[in-house]
Amino acid sequence: MSRLHSHPESHLVSRIGWLRAAVLGANDGIVSTASLIVRVAAASAATSEVLVAGVAGLVAGATSVAAGQYVSVSSQSDSEEADLARKRAELSTQPDCEREELARIYIDRGVSPDLAHQVADQLMAKDALAAHARDELGISEVTTARPIQAALTSAATFAVGAAMPLAMVLLMLMPRAALVVGVSAASLLFLSLLGAIGARTGGANVMKATLRVTFWGALAMALTAGIGALFGTVV
Repeated sequence: MSRLHSHPESHLVSRIGWLRAAVLGANDGIVSTASLIVRVAAASAATSEVLVAGVAGLVAGATSVAAGQYVSVSSQSDSEEADLARKRAELSTQPDCEREELARIYIDRGVSPDLAHQVADQLMAKDALAAHARDELGISEVTTARPIQAALTSAATFAVGAAMPLAMVLLMLMPRAALVVGVSAASLLFLSLLGAIGARTGGANVMKATLRVTFWGALAMALTAGIGALFGTVV
């Protein structure tokens, strides 16, 4: 007689909330700060002005990305709460209709009608709202919106990402033209590392993620450097 042994499982989807915020924050920190540094340096600014602009960009960017993440994810959370409140009311006033609706979901997935109704009855007897939230609304503990987590994660990773090109300015004591090239090259390296780390953490294709992040980062820095050089001033 075979025996079934339980074993702990770690699913990558459980990381999606904080991983999305972390990658967004770090990517934005590297790209926006490096672009700002390149733009200021390309406009013939002194190194001290480049540093001041970079630090200001780090502080403003971290605050902005945290606020943006909190507001956007809070909107998702509000929508989820509204759906749950509506579903809670429907379960209270129309339990039979909701039971049939849940059974129909399972039937559409390939479960026989009799078994689907049995499953719906048992799940609703245990926790009707949780069953409908998961199978009808697509809301689960793993994917539910967490505004504070998203905001703090994005702010922290933005600051780390922004600190990388700033550190290159401090370490690279060279002429302005060389500084633009050096910071750009180093930032692209940081972006490629970010893409690889994010892909590995999320179980995605490393090469594809690395190329995607690096390409768009290079495009952003090239455009902003071109604007700075064209107008000869900080924009």
